[in-house]
Amino acid sequence: QVQLVESGGGLVQAGGSLRLSCVVSGRTFSRYIMGWFRQAPGKEREFVAAISWSGGNTHYADSVKGRFTISRDNAKNTVYLQMNSLKPEDTAVYYCATDPRSSWSIRTDEYEYDYWGQGTRVTVSS
Repeated sequence: QVQLVESGGGLVQAGGSLRLSCVVSGRTFSRYIMGWFRQAPGKEREFVAAISWSGGNTHYADSVKGRFTISRDNAKNTVYLQMNSLKPEDTAVYYCATDPRSSWSIRTDEYEYDYWGQGTRVTVSS
């Protein structure tokens, strides 16, 4: 059974930083692309970032480029999202997800990811 567990969310002031973590079990973590998505209140879930199995390739949504960094530690079955210079519009529930394919390709559609965590809430106050 594949499980993803996010942590690290919370309340932060605008301009602050948070680091989200997602631990994956039940799958050979190092083989797969990982992604982060978010869903703000009243909005659809949107792509944030993705990383290849090796960590050598990454892709970001334009809205977070230069502020967020995705990384992974395959020895710990964990993917991270370092969020700096946070803005109120970054307020959302953040989800990690696994991509069932191992070959790198930029995939931003949530329907291309197969397993999801329960989400961790990030609130950025102005």
